[in-house]
Amino acid sequence: MSTPSAASPPLVLPLPALRRAVPVLPVVAVVVLLGLPVAPDSAATPADAASGLLVLWAVVHTTRQARRPLTRTAAVVFGLPAVGIAVAAAGALTPGDAITGLARYLQVFVLVPVAVVLLVRDRRDARLVLWSLVGLALWQGAIGVHQYLTGTGASYGGAEIRAVGTFGPSDVMGMATVVAYGVVAATGLALGTRARRQQIVAAGCAVALLVPLALSFSRGAWIATALACGAQLLLAGVRRAVAVFAAAVAASVVLVGGLGVGASVLQERLTSITQVADAPDQSVVDRYTLWSAAAGMWREHPVTGVGLKAFPAHRDGHASLALSSGSDTGGAGQAYRRQPLLSPHNMYLLVLSEQGLLGLLTVAGGWLALLVCALRRLRLGGRAQNYALATCGLLLWTLINFLYADIGGPSTVLTAVCLGLAAWSALAPGATAAPAAESSAR
Repeated sequence: MSTPSAASPPLVLPLPALRRAVPVLPVVAVVVLLGLPVAPDSAATPADAASGLLVLWAVVHTTRQARRPLTRTAAVVFGLPAVGIAVAAAGALTPGDAITGLARYLQVFVLVPVAVVLLVRDRRDARLVLWSLVGLALWQGAIGVHQYLTGTGASYGGAEIRAVGTFGPSDVMGMATVVAYGVVAATGLALGTRARRQQIVAAGCAVALLVPLALSFSRGAWIATALACGAQLLLAGVRRAVAVFAAAVAASVVLVGGLGVGASVLQERLTSITQVADAPDQSVVDRYTLWSAAAGMWREHPVTGVGLKAFPAHRDGHASLALSSGSDTGGAGQAYRRQPLLSPHNMYLLVLSEQGLLGLLTVAGGWLALLVCALRRLRLGGRAQNYALATCGLLLWTLINFLYADIGGPSTVLTAVCLGLAAWSALAPGATAAPAAESSAR
């Protein structure tokens, strides 16, 4: 009789664990669905649809729990952007632009982050979502490396070698964003735990993901990842940061110099980062021209901007003749096409031009408040906040990357999930409570 009872626990334990994870599984589902191929020119993706169901599930779950959904601080942090976005929507050129712009901004910066805050209950849930980010990055990164090695990626420099994952050449930043989030999440998981096994696995994942990140040829993603991971290392301890920096430099020398992994192309791309005043390439010229156009729109409409989704309509009236008609995209199974430049590729300038100072203070001000709260809780939390390094890193990466990119494309919903994780770590009471089962895993 003793033998069957001893054998039964392994068969029964997974069911309670799965049942306990049910509330947060919709968040994981949004992340997982980003691994599916994206149809060219698709207005919506399965991940976007899942994010809508995620918001609905958060409302139903919170109502059934009969508990206060948000703290006062969280309500203010997410309420202010909603006000600014609504005012900007009222100034849109057409009702269609107002509705689609309002829905997109609320989805990314309010609704999905709030849903994540409501559904992530403790560090065990946060760990599940963070590892799902790493898993998605490994999947997209593996596809990207295969594209580079087989010459089936997006076109770059006359060769189809740019790693883009399943996102295609029309969203060259998609895989770079996913992989960079994976690097930052894995780095935070490695630094924020005493469990030796998790440290080794997370650090190995972070190092492995550096290869597809390099092959994405995304300068903005490189800069944001280096700064975010550097900040994580410094927050974890200066001595450890120095050791890791030395190891990273040695690994880079071996990978690029010794093994010749895309050495010439990477060197050219790295050199172009500093060529902003001396013989910049056309992409840099276009970016600065678009930034200047956005600033011009703001000067004409300083308080409320030109309205949501109105940047393309006002672009030609404020851009110089140096701006090209668009960028050529192709490869990765898609035909070549001319893609118009419809945004300034800077989230802060996009908000400033379309929403004015009111939008910048409410939307970007909410991000700043979130960062301050996250860093403050990280500093005061001690070992109870061992996953705050990962969530703070994701927020830092997003805010730095916004200097070179804005919302758009299928990967945008992942930005919303990461903002939600950072908000949970910074504002949710459950972020400071560690489940009892976690201590036994160390």
